[in-house]
Amino acid sequence: MPSEVALLESRTLRADHVGRVDVLEKVRALRLLPDGTHLSTDGVARYFEVPTEAVNSVVKRHRDELHSNGLRTLKGDELQAFEMANLAISENGRDRSYPQGRAHLRLYTRRTVLNIAMLLRDSEVARCVRAYLLDTEETARTVTANDPRYDGLEHRVSDLEGSMAHIGPALQELGPVLRRMSARLESMDRRLEAVDVRLAGVDRRLDAANRVVGAMSIRLTDLSEDVADIQRRLPQPPDPRRRRRR
Repeated sequence: MPSEVALLESRTLRADHVGRVDVLEKVRALRLLPDGTHLSTDGVARYFEVPTEAVNSVVKRHRDELHSNGLRTLKGDELQAFEMANLAISENGRDRSYPQGRAHLRLYTRRTVLNIAMLLRDSEVARCVRAYLLDTEETARTVTANDPRYDGLEHRVSDLEGSMAHIGPALQELGPVLRRMSARLESMDRRLEAVDVRLAGVDRRLDAANRVVGAMSIRLTDLSEDVADIQRRLPQPPDPRRRRRR
Protein backbone atom coordinates (compact mmCIF):
# COMPACT_ATOMS: atom_id res chain seq x y z
CA MET A 1 0.00 0.00 0.00
CA PRO A 2 1.43 3.45 -0.89
CA SER A 3 2.23 5.78 2.00
CA GLU A 4 0.78 9.22 2.59
CA VAL A 5 4.09 10.79 1.61
CA ALA A 6 4.10 8.90 -1.69
CA LEU A 7 0.58 10.12 -2.33
CA LEU A 8 1.69 13.72 -1.73
CA GLU A 9 4.68 13.38 -4.04
CA SER A 10 3.42 11.23 -6.92
CA ARG A 11 0.94 12.55 -9.47
CA THR A 12 0.58 9.03 -10.86
CA LEU A 13 -0.57 7.69 -7.50
CA ARG A 14 -2.97 10.58 -7.08
CA ALA A 15 -4.43 9.85 -10.50
CA ASP A 16 -5.10 6.27 -9.37
CA HIS A 17 -7.18 7.53 -6.42
CA VAL A 18 -8.83 10.68 -7.73
CA GLY A 19 -12.04 8.85 -8.63
CA ARG A 20 -12.77 7.91 -4.99
CA VAL A 21 -14.76 11.07 -4.32
CA ASP A 22 -17.04 9.16 -1.94
CA VAL A 23 -14.45 9.47 0.84
CA LEU A 24 -14.93 13.24 1.01
CA GLU A 25 -18.46 13.07 2.43
CA LYS A 26 -17.42 10.27 4.78
CA VAL A 27 -14.84 12.57 6.36
CA ARG A 28 -16.85 15.80 6.30
CA ALA A 29 -19.86 17.30 4.52
CA LEU A 30 -19.13 19.39 1.44
CA ARG A 31 -20.76 22.82 1.14
CA LEU A 32 -21.68 22.90 -2.55
CA LEU A 33 -22.85 25.89 -4.57
CA PRO A 34 -26.56 26.02 -5.44
CA ASP A 35 -25.95 24.02 -8.64
CA GLY A 36 -25.20 20.99 -6.43
CA THR A 37 -22.03 20.14 -8.36
CA HIS A 38 -19.30 22.69 -7.63
CA LEU A 39 -17.57 24.44 -4.73
CA SER A 40 -16.01 27.89 -4.67
CA THR A 41 -12.53 28.61 -3.31
CA ASP A 42 -14.12 29.73 -0.04
CA GLY A 43 -16.07 26.49 0.15
CA VAL A 44 -12.92 24.40 -0.38
CA ALA A 45 -11.06 26.42 2.26
CA ARG A 46 -13.89 25.91 4.76
CA TYR A 47 -13.93 22.18 4.05
CA PHE A 48 -10.21 21.80 4.78
CA GLU A 49 -10.25 24.45 7.56
CA VAL A 50 -7.45 26.45 5.97
CA PRO A 51 -7.16 30.03 4.66
CA THR A 52 -8.14 30.62 1.04
CA GLU A 53 -4.50 31.55 0.39
CA ALA A 54 -3.50 27.94 1.09
CA VAL A 55 -5.99 26.69 -1.52
CA ASN A 56 -4.83 29.31 -4.04
CA SER A 57 -1.23 28.26 -3.43
CA VAL A 58 -2.04 24.61 -4.23
CA VAL A 59 -3.89 25.72 -7.38
CA LYS A 60 -0.94 27.82 -8.46
CA ARG A 61 1.56 24.97 -8.02
CA HIS A 62 -0.57 22.20 -9.56
CA ARG A 63 -2.83 24.07 -11.97
CA ASP A 64 -2.52 21.58 -14.85
CA GLU A 65 -3.25 18.58 -12.68
CA LEU A 66 -6.26 20.23 -11.07
CA HIS A 67 -7.60 21.38 -14.43
CA SER A 68 -7.46 17.80 -15.64
CA ASN A 69 -9.67 16.91 -12.68
CA GLY A 70 -12.39 19.49 -13.20
CA LEU A 71 -11.04 22.86 -12.03
CA ARG A 72 -12.54 25.72 -14.07
CA THR A 73 -12.22 29.48 -13.97
CA LEU A 74 -15.22 31.46 -15.20
CA LYS A 75 -15.02 35.00 -16.56
CA GLY A 76 -17.13 37.40 -18.59
CA ASP A 77 -20.35 36.12 -20.12
CA GLU A 78 -19.80 32.58 -18.86
CA LEU A 79 -19.45 33.85 -15.29
CA GLN A 80 -22.51 36.09 -15.65
CA ALA A 81 -24.62 33.21 -16.95
CA PHE A 82 -23.44 30.93 -14.12
CA GLU A 83 -24.14 33.55 -11.46
CA MET A 84 -27.60 34.33 -12.85
CA ALA A 85 -28.52 30.64 -12.85
CA ASN A 86 -27.21 29.95 -9.36
CA LEU A 87 -28.58 33.17 -7.91
CA ALA A 88 -32.00 32.20 -9.22
CA ILE A 89 -31.66 28.71 -7.70
CA SER A 90 -30.52 30.24 -4.42
CA GLU A 91 -33.43 32.71 -4.30
CA ASN A 92 -35.96 30.02 -5.17
CA GLY A 93 -34.59 28.01 -2.29
CA ARG A 94 -34.78 31.09 -0.03
CA ASP A 95 -31.02 31.08 0.43
CA ARG A 96 -29.94 34.58 -0.62
CA SER A 97 -26.32 34.16 0.49
CA TYR A 98 -24.96 33.19 -2.94
CA PRO A 99 -22.05 35.57 -3.71
CA GLN A 100 -22.01 37.50 -6.98
CA GLY A 101 -20.46 40.48 -8.73
CA ARG A 102 -16.87 39.19 -8.91
CA ALA A 103 -14.43 39.45 -11.82
CA HIS A 104 -13.81 35.68 -11.97
CA LEU A 105 -14.85 32.52 -10.18
CA ARG A 106 -13.00 29.23 -9.72
CA LEU A 107 -15.18 26.14 -9.68
CA TYR A 108 -14.05 22.93 -7.98
CA THR A 109 -15.68 19.55 -8.60
CA ARG A 110 -15.55 16.73 -6.07
CA ARG A 111 -12.64 15.25 -8.03
CA THR A 112 -10.82 18.57 -7.77
CA VAL A 113 -11.41 18.70 -4.00
CA LEU A 114 -10.13 15.14 -3.59
CA ASN A 115 -7.12 16.05 -5.71
CA ILE A 116 -6.41 19.00 -3.39
CA ALA A 117 -6.80 16.70 -0.37
CA MET A 118 -3.93 14.64 -1.78
CA LEU A 119 -1.79 17.81 -2.16
CA LEU A 120 -2.62 19.93 0.87
CA ARG A 121 -0.07 19.21 3.59
CA ASP A 122 -1.07 21.56 6.42
CA SER A 123 -4.66 20.47 6.94
CA GLU A 124 -5.91 17.92 9.43
CA VAL A 125 -9.02 17.33 7.33
CA ALA A 126 -6.85 16.62 4.27
CA ARG A 127 -4.80 14.15 6.34
CA CYS A 128 -8.01 12.39 7.39
CA VAL A 129 -9.10 12.17 3.75
CA ARG A 130 -5.76 10.69 2.73
CA ALA A 131 -5.80 8.21 5.63
CA TYR A 132 -9.35 7.16 4.85
CA LEU A 133 -8.47 6.86 1.17
CA LEU A 134 -5.47 4.63 1.83
CA ASP A 135 -7.29 2.52 4.45
CA THR A 136 -10.20 1.99 2.05
CA GLU A 137 -7.77 0.95 -0.66
CA GLU A 138 -6.14 -1.59 1.63
CA THR A 139 -9.54 -2.99 2.62
CA ALA A 140 -10.57 -3.21 -1.02
CA ARG A 141 -7.34 -5.04 -1.89
CA THR A 142 -7.94 -7.56 0.89
CA VAL A 143 -11.48 -8.22 -0.29
CA THR A 144 -10.34 -8.50 -3.90
CA ALA A 145 -7.62 -10.96 -2.95
CA ASN A 146 -10.14 -13.14 -1.11
CA ASP A 147 -12.89 -12.91 -3.73
CA PRO A 148 -11.98 -12.66 -7.43
CA ARG A 149 -15.48 -11.37 -8.26
CA TYR A 150 -14.35 -7.93 -7.06
CA ASP A 151 -11.40 -7.83 -9.41
CA GLY A 152 -11.47 -4.55 -11.32
CA LEU A 153 -14.57 -3.27 -9.49
CA GLU A 154 -12.80 -0.27 -7.96
CA HIS A 155 -11.43 0.71 -11.34
CA ARG A 156 -14.92 0.57 -12.86
CA VAL A 157 -16.35 2.62 -9.99
CA SER A 158 -13.59 5.20 -10.50
CA ASP A 159 -14.41 5.42 -14.19
CA LEU A 160 -18.10 5.86 -13.37
CA GLU A 161 -17.38 8.63 -10.87
CA GLY A 162 -15.08 10.31 -13.38
CA SER A 163 -17.85 10.26 -15.98
CA MET A 164 -20.31 11.75 -13.49
CA ALA A 165 -17.93 14.65 -12.91
CA HIS A 166 -18.61 15.78 -16.49
CA ILE A 167 -22.38 15.90 -15.99
CA GLY A 168 -22.19 19.18 -14.07
CA PRO A 169 -20.57 21.19 -16.91
CA ALA A 170 -23.01 19.67 -19.39
CA LEU A 171 -25.96 20.77 -17.26
CA GLN A 172 -24.36 24.19 -16.87
CA GLU A 173 -24.18 24.55 -20.65
CA LEU A 174 -27.83 23.53 -20.86
CA GLY A 175 -28.83 26.17 -18.31
CA PRO A 176 -28.55 29.24 -20.63
CA VAL A 177 -30.58 27.44 -23.31
CA LEU A 178 -33.37 26.71 -20.84
CA ARG A 179 -33.28 30.30 -19.59
CA ARG A 180 -33.61 31.63 -23.16
CA MET A 181 -36.55 29.30 -23.79
CA SER A 182 -38.16 30.42 -20.54
CA ALA A 183 -37.66 34.08 -21.47
CA ARG A 184 -39.28 33.51 -24.88
CA LEU A 185 -42.24 31.72 -23.31
CA GLU A 186 -42.68 34.57 -20.84
CA SER A 187 -42.54 37.05 -23.73
CA MET A 188 -45.21 35.07 -25.59
CA ASP A 189 -47.35 35.02 -22.45
CA ARG A 190 -47.07 38.80 -22.15
CA ARG A 191 -48.03 39.24 -25.81
CA LEU A 192 -51.04 36.96 -25.41
CA GLU A 193 -52.10 38.92 -22.35
CA ALA A 194 -51.80 42.15 -24.37
CA VAL A 195 -53.92 40.62 -27.15
CA ASP A 196 -56.53 39.59 -24.55
CA VAL A 197 -56.60 43.15 -23.21
CA ARG A 198 -57.06 44.54 -26.73
CA LEU A 199 -59.84 42.07 -27.52
CA ALA A 200 -61.57 43.01 -24.29
CA GLY A 201 -61.34 46.67 -25.36
CA VAL A 202 -62.82 45.81 -28.75
CA ASP A 203 -65.67 43.93 -27.04
CA ARG A 204 -66.42 46.95 -24.88
CA ARG A 205 -66.46 49.22 -27.92
CA LEU A 206 -68.79 46.88 -29.80
CA ASP A 207 -71.13 46.80 -26.81
CA ALA A 208 -71.13 50.61 -26.71
CA ALA A 209 -71.79 50.76 -30.47
CA ASN A 210 -74.66 48.29 -30.10
CA ARG A 211 -76.15 50.41 -27.36
CA VAL A 212 -75.87 53.54 -29.54
CA VAL A 213 -77.48 51.75 -32.50
CA GLY A 214 -80.26 50.49 -30.23
CA ALA A 215 -80.88 53.98 -28.87
CA MET A 216 -80.98 55.41 -32.42
CA SER A 217 -83.43 52.70 -33.48
CA ILE A 218 -85.72 53.60 -30.58
CA ARG A 219 -85.51 57.28 -31.46
CA LEU A 220 -86.29 56.61 -35.12
CA THR A 221 -89.29 54.55 -34.08
CA ASP A 222 -90.50 57.37 -31.84
CA LEU A 223 -90.01 59.89 -34.66
CA SER A 224 -91.94 57.68 -37.06
CA GLU A 225 -94.83 57.49 -34.62
CA ASP A 226 -94.72 61.27 -34.08
CA VAL A 227 -94.80 61.89 -37.82
CA ALA A 228 -97.77 59.56 -38.21
CA ASP A 229 -99.61 61.26 -35.37
CA ILE A 230 -98.95 64.72 -36.87
CA GLN A 231 -100.17 63.53 -40.21
CA ARG A 232 -103.42 62.29 -38.64
CA ARG A 233 -104.00 65.65 -36.91
CA LEU A 234 -103.44 67.79 -39.97
CA PRO A 235 -106.64 68.69 -41.95
CA GLN A 236 -107.12 66.56 -44.96
CA PRO A 237 -107.19 68.35 -48.39
CA PRO A 238 -110.55 68.28 -50.20
CA ASP A 239 -111.20 65.50 -52.60
CA PRO A 240 -111.10 66.88 -56.18
CA ARG A 241 -113.64 64.29 -57.32
CA ARG A 242 -116.27 65.77 -55.03
CA ARG A 243 -115.74 69.20 -56.59
CA ARG A 244 -116.39 67.84 -60.09
CA ARG A 245 -119.72 66.33 -59.05
CA ARG A 246 -120.94 69.67 -57.82
